[in-house]
Amino acid sequence: MIFKEILGASVALWLAAAPAFAGNSSDDALLGAFDAYRAGDPIRFAKHAQKLSHHVLEPWLEYWRLSLRLEDMPATEVRAFLSKFERSYVAELLREEWLKVLGGRGDWQEFDRQAAFYSRDDLEVRCYGWASRLQRGDESAYAEAAAAMWLEPRELPEGCSKLADAMMEQGQLTFSDVWRRVRVLFEYGQITAAKTALGYLPRNEAPDERMLAEAARQPKRLLSRLPKNLEQRATREVVVLAVVRFARSDAEGAAAALDGPLAARLPEADLKYLWGRVGHEAAREHYDKALAWYARAGDLRLTDEQLAWKARAALRRGNWQVVRDSIDQMSAGARQERAWSYWYGRALAAQGEETGSRAYYLRVAGRPDFYGLLAEEELGYMVALPDKIYVPGEDEVAAAKRDPGIARALELIRLGLRTEGVREWIHTIRFFDDAKLIAAAEVAHRAEIYDRVIETANKTVRVHNFALRYPVPYQDVFQEYAKTHGVDPALVLGLVRQESRFLQESRSSAGATGLMQLMPRTARYVAAKLGLRNYRPHHMGEVQTNVGLGTGYLKLVLNQVGHPILASTAYNAGPGRARRWRDSRPLEGAIYVETIPISETRDYVKNVMANSVFYAAVLENKLTPIKARLGTVPPRTGAEPTAEDELP
Repeated sequence: MIFKEILGASVALWLAAAPAFAGNSSDDALLGAFDAYRAGDPIRFAKHAQKLSHHVLEPWLEYWRLSLRLEDMPATEVRAFLSKFERSYVAELLREEWLKVLGGRGDWQEFDRQAAFYSRDDLEVRCYGWASRLQRGDESAYAEAAAAMWLEPRELPEGCSKLADAMMEQGQLTFSDVWRRVRVLFEYGQITAAKTALGYLPRNEAPDERMLAEAARQPKRLLSRLPKNLEQRATREVVVLAVVRFARSDAEGAAAALDGPLAARLPEADLKYLWGRVGHEAAREHYDKALAWYARAGDLRLTDEQLAWKARAALRRGNWQVVRDSIDQMSAGARQERAWSYWYGRALAAQGEETGSRAYYLRVAGRPDFYGLLAEEELGYMVALPDKIYVPGEDEVAAAKRDPGIARALELIRLGLRTEGVREWIHTIRFFDDAKLIAAAEVAHRAEIYDRVIETANKTVRVHNFALRYPVPYQDVFQEYAKTHGVDPALVLGLVRQESRFLQESRSSAGATGLMQLMPRTARYVAAKLGLRNYRPHHMGEVQTNVGLGTGYLKLVLNQVGHPILASTAYNAGPGRARRWRDSRPLEGAIYVETIPISETRDYVKNVMANSVFYAAVLENKLTPIKARLGTVPPRTGAEPTAEDELP
């Protein structure tokens, strides 16, 4: 937020030692200052800020003050702030904003000075960094920018747009590069950004706007009456975009279009590209023909995302050689991801290469997560809670509480500025050793900020405290309702740990509330099913009601889908999807989870199932192997619930 010549000397009034106004609390003044900052109102900000003196959030107040007029701020004043609050989160925030201001005005000397201390990763700052190098004559920045920025599947920020303009003027980006970007944007459904990219084409090279709109909104109709002149680049590219768009909603229909007149009218390179897209979309929809359609892409170099779904399609078919080949073709970074290390080990084992498979399992084993648990079992080990846990002393807890960053985070969260508080916390603990992490987690536990307890305790490497990693607040309530509804308490807690991190005030962007994150419609449905009289929506803010309805809903889902994996999937994505993602044959539980099409749901179910293993150990000292919990997912059947019986 940039404001010119508004604050003047009046802004400095907030630094005065004695408040000028009486009657308002420190909390009211702080929150008033924050609201004024968000509204971009420097006068109102100064009015509230002058009531605060020596506040624990002084760095934030200073940051808000400077941010409001950063474009006109003298460099000396910015440097003074960065020096005073060196290594703090707000210093990093202000430096990032300052770098964008400097890049926008082309002050490359000061930009380079500040960029040397910048440790965050922001695409626009990187673009200004490349622009700075170009100003110094380093033309290698062109290639780096083209590789890292040009194919970003989103609208480019201002600094990157300026860099792209310069690259077009210098001939570093071609018309083919423009179409390449447009294809990527269509793949991700970023149609508005695609239209922006097409603005780089001259009028005689640009596509017909009505045809482009039809490709985006009604691709099937465009493909049913193909334009005559596919030799023209713009027309041909629009037809390619229509197939990309069509494949997202109907992979089988897109395949049929490619086998029709398009087979003879598109160049071989375009056909291979489109078969790669069709194979990818078909794999995500679990079509049996996905691998065959992938094969028709021939020697096309697939992206890591396409190769991941090729491997997943092969997992569902039990084709371990294709699993192995797909992972081999991934980039080095993708191959080293924990998921693909585990599945590569499984592929080697399936082909009798036991020594090689153990080497891959060992890369993954030793961490208390989904793949770590699976790998440990493949190696023949039973995962157990550590015999010794690290319990911080009171002096360590007190020292953690005194840490300025921890103190600021706690105050921000107490005031309801949770986003700012969580980010301050994450920045503060980023270099803590295990002992300090556990002490900080204990501070959060005593403050009942359970998401920070879990995330902080999760970061330990050599010594651990599983009571903090897997806390059980409201234990009596969970145990009571799990017993009442006949569901596994470890599964309930594993789900809640993933859903809300045990924050009763949690509310999702979609409107789900409380510990068990129920949507209002679902809560009403379950309350009616359970015969809960006088239920009102505000009752979801009560722990007892929230847990009672949440466990009741989980039981209803379990009864309908019949398997813990399917129930966990249904809790996040809905029962209809959970059933639809089954196969026509029984499927190993781990493979079902790995091939869930929605990445958020896939990660969610992995975490819930791993959590349940450890909660069983925490609650009952009972170690159930994760493979036993995952089991086998039964095949699809014709006996599906009717629309009337479908759960919300």
